[in-house]
Amino acid sequence: MKLPGKTIERLSQYRRILLNCLGEGKTHIYSHELANMLNLTAVQVRRDIMLMGYSTSLKKGYDIQELINVIGSILDTRKGQNVAVIGVGNFGRAITGYFTGKRSKLNIVATFDTDPAKVNRVISGVNCYPVQQMPELIKKLNIAIAILTVPPDHAVNVAESLVIAGIKGILNFTSVPLNISSHVHLEDYDMITSIEKVAYFVKKNSAVS
Repeated sequence: MKLPGKTIERLSQYRRILLNCLGEGKTHIYSHELANMLNLTAVQVRRDIMLMGYSTSLKKGYDIQELINVIGSILDTRKGQNVAVIGVGNFGRAITGYFTGKRSKLNIVATFDTDPAKVNRVISGVNCYPVQQMPELIKKLNIAIAILTVPPDHAVNVAESLVIAGIKGILNFTSVPLNISSHVHLEDYDMITSIEKVAYFVKKNSAVS
């Protein structure tokens, strides 16, 4: 089953909300409840859930645990996937600390940096290694995904090294557009662009009011 990227993003969001609901003791949820929590329409939620091949009794709503399990079967691999953070500056540390332990099927197993003061230490609960060991450890630790938080002037060279080492997916937090092999899935996240987008809508809303 290959779903559109936007659908996959929403499934991840659904799961986060559903896990919170489960933790609060809730057992069932209606599409309009889930939609309201994420500023979506109930039609969109039902369409996404239908794409997963899941159905339920409309009288009680969706079984939250069942829905979490179905989403997990789509998003997760059976054995899980290992992740590395490349660049352990303030942002890299924050990502490592925040993400560690959040998902049982996605594990940050290594970080890499060039700073002698950081390597061969445990930072944010994860071993930090010299960048020179990246090709060896990506294979040894079976790392499939890299989170790139290096300075912009190093982004292209590091990304090329990751691809050569066998990385299958890169989440790029640098401001540099990457042109890499089509067999590696690339997701770019530009924080400045996101903030400017928010600022634009704040400006438009302020003009209206």
